[in-house]
Formats: sequence, C-alpha cells, structure tokens
Amino acid sequence: MGERERLKELLRAKLTECGWKDQMKAHCKEVIKEKGLEHVTVEDLVVEITPKGRALVPDSVKKELLHRIRAFLAQHAT
Repeated sequence: MGERERLKELLRAKLTECGWKDQMKAHCKEVIKEKGLEHVTVEDLVVEITPKGRALVPDSVKKELLHRIRAFLAQHAT
C-alpha cells in the first residue's frame, strides 16, 4: 500500500470517528426528501452536499492530514 492509500484510509477513519460520515448521510437524506427521489441525480446530490461536506471536516483532521503529507514530502525530498 502506497502513502496515498494510507492517507486515504486515515482520512476515512477520522471522518467516521468524528461523525462526519453520519452528518453527510443525514444531509443527503434531507436533500432527497426535499427534492424528491425522482428529481435528484447523483450529480445533483454531489453539487448540493459538497460545500457543506468540506465545511464540516474538522480542522484537527485537516491539520493532521496536512502534517502527514508534509512529513512524507520532507522525508522523500531530494
């Protein structure tokens, strides 16, 4: 497994741990309920939830990921 995959797994775990995934699932359900299942495409849903999804990622998760990326890059800089 490469570093990118490890970081993705870490991100998934952190987002689950902090309740982000549950919040996003609830938001998706709200959007579908408001617009009606027949009137919402996956693309519509992505456009609708992306801004909130990004805003709801805790700063601590962003900072940890950024720290790990920087550490990896520093370790592999030539």
